[in-house]
Amino acid sequence: MKIATAAYPPSFLTSWKDYADKLTDWTRSAAGDGADLLVFPEYGALELATLDGPDAALDLERCIQATNARIPDADALHADLAAKFGVHILAASAPVLDESLAPRPVNRARLFTPTGAMGIQDKQIMTRFEREDWDIVPGGPLRLFDTALGRIGILICYDSEFPLLGRALAEADILLIPSVTEALAGHSRVRIGARARALENQCVTAMASLVGAAPWSEVIDISVGRGGLFGPPDTGFPPTGILASGALNTPGWTMADVDPEAIRTVRRDGVVLNHAHWPEQHGRDAPAPVTRLR
Repeated sequence: MKIATAAYPPSFLTSWKDYADKLTDWTRSAAGDGADLLVFPEYGALELATLDGPDAALDLERCIQATNARIPDADALHADLAAKFGVHILAASAPVLDESLAPRPVNRARLFTPTGAMGIQDKQIMTRFEREDWDIVPGGPLRLFDTALGRIGILICYDSEFPLLGRALAEADILLIPSVTEALAGHSRVRIGARARALENQCVTAMASLVGAAPWSEVIDISVGRGGLFGPPDTGFPPTGILASGALNTPGWTMADVDPEAIRTVRRDGVVLNHAHWPEQHGRDAPAPVTRLR
């Protein structure tokens, strides 16, 4: 299969047609290059808030309401594009109000298949901005999606920096990591997390990023990032573990071919067997005793 990860620039939209045309162009481009799975970034859906005007887009609370109201239409568009182009699409995540979970919004990504199926994944651990300034809350549990492309898990941005969340998705062949970061340091943290999860689980991780300026938003006013695909630096994969890496802050797709058999092979007979040997750590998560050396 071929996986495409986006370095996606958010737009100030003047009409729904602007949004539909943009998503269609991006999907057509990736599908035209043979991509089977398209990964869009975290909070890319906030561009939908601009359809309610600049004041709504810039306000922390109103942008939630404006974006949330458009998600059903956005989901219908993504489902149509997935079917039309015969691809799987991870839509850009959005602040979504789900009263069955919490009175405050969750950060939700949605995965669409060509057959019309859809799965949702909510972010598990909030960044300081999300919890201290924006009051976004954790959503539903981690899920593992069994698809025609293999088993897929989703770790939204900050979630990728926590190994036990990655371990909960250890049976995934592919971990999708949609992200948005305002500085190179933040981008580096998520990228390092993506590479570490690929090493630990001996799987492929696909990281998408929001890029560029959005002066109409307090949330995504400036975004630094690039697309990237990573595997374990072991049998059947590049010695660096880097399958593909986009240029920093340059909009476009970053793509790589992924062989599911290579994942099965490295887990079964790699030079090292991180996936198999992980349980040997069990019982070692208690704090180490302090030995005084002074």
